[in-house]
Amino acid sequence: MAKYDKADLQKRMLGALEALKHDLSGLRTGRANIALLDTIKVEVYGSNMPLNQVATVSVPEPRMLSVQVWDKGNIQPVEKAIRSAGLGLNPMVDGPNIRLPIPDLTEERRKDLAKLTGQFAEKARIAIRNVRRDGMDDLKADESKKEISEDDRKRLETEVQKLTDEMIAEADKLAEAKEQEILTQ
Repeated sequence: MAKYDKADLQKRMLGALEALKHDLSGLRTGRANIALLDTIKVEVYGSNMPLNQVATVSVPEPRMLSVQVWDKGNIQPVEKAIRSAGLGLNPMVDGPNIRLPIPDLTEERRKDLAKLTGQFAEKARIAIRNVRRDGMDDLKADESKKEISEDDRKRLETEVQKLTDEMIAEADKLAEAKEQEILTQ
């Protein structure tokens, strides 16, 4: 049975693009976005839990996030987690709510975020190329088992390379758009 599966390769490459979109959505651009807090883990009930499992995050104003903590005993751990997340946010406790004003980005912070965007894009490109390598290895294995001919292998390798090029171009496009958004605020 042939190991090569184009649909599986495509699904895995699209997964790398989705991971990139998720990473980029967490970068702060000067506008309030609930995805900004997606990566925050809060130490409560003896374990690290995602913020969205202990509180509701909303955007009441364009430059303000509101975190409504469900259990009053978790307000301090949530505030501590937000402060230590390295997002440059200063939480203000207001009863069961924590308000997070989104400060203007400094030029230096913009450059750091743009650099981080590039790192996220490179991670996605590496993941896509690893999937391509797996596909090429599968094709060579199929050829050595005489399941496909050399001509088929070459044709399919061209297909895999074309798919890889398209996915990497999409990753670059996403990163470039995010960089522009960060630098032109």
